[in-house]
Amino acid sequence: MKKLVAEFIGTFWLVLGGCGSAVLAAAFPELGIGFVGVSLAFGLTVVTMAYAIGHISGCHLNPAVSLGLWAGGRFDTKELVPYIVAQVLGGIAGAAVLYIIASGKPGFELGGFAANGYGENSPGGYGMLAALVTEVVMTFIFLIIILGATHSKAPKGFAGLAIGLGLTLIHLISIPVTNTSVNPARSTSQALFVGDWALSQLWLFWVAPIAGAILAGFIYKMISPEEK
Repeated sequence: MKKLVAEFIGTFWLVLGGCGSAVLAAAFPELGIGFVGVSLAFGLTVVTMAYAIGHISGCHLNPAVSLGLWAGGRFDTKELVPYIVAQVLGGIAGAAVLYIIASGKPGFELGGFAANGYGENSPGGYGMLAALVTEVVMTFIFLIIILGATHSKAPKGFAGLAIGLGLTLIHLISIPVTNTSVNPARSTSQALFVGDWALSQLWLFWVAPIAGAILAGFIYKMISPEEK
């Protein structure tokens, strides 16, 4: 239960901090943080939670991460479903708090609410294939970073920084394409509030990240040195 509460809190913070930076700062385009700021915000949520709850739950914050770690032999099968449920619920709670805050401004319009999408719902108008490839590849690399940085032979104490900066870079690359998911819990939380097109396109932001993560887990397991 301690692990699940930690995952709930961590995913709550990821959605509130990352999506919140995009939704709330977007109201001030002349002073806004832009793509770079949003990318950094997502990375910072992971860095801060890695050191806050990493020793409790491993700080997955993401169903794709849990499945990738499972594929890499680092996570127990029986913990998968409880972790994923905790992550999705934490993300929804983060989106709910963000909605309450954002809607407190006169003239509030929900808009995209930082939801993920492709085609006309992509920030740059990228199609479904581009979105699918982007999400698979970015999640694949994200899991390679996570598996490598947390390996017993990796430098100690720096995993949180490597993973957080990796997520920042992933956002810098892929925000224009899909608004960056690489995390089904993050995508689900925003899609539930937007509804309509966001829910109809949500399948891609479960399938692609999970496929990329599992592939990375199996490949890293083949190429990595034995644990100490």
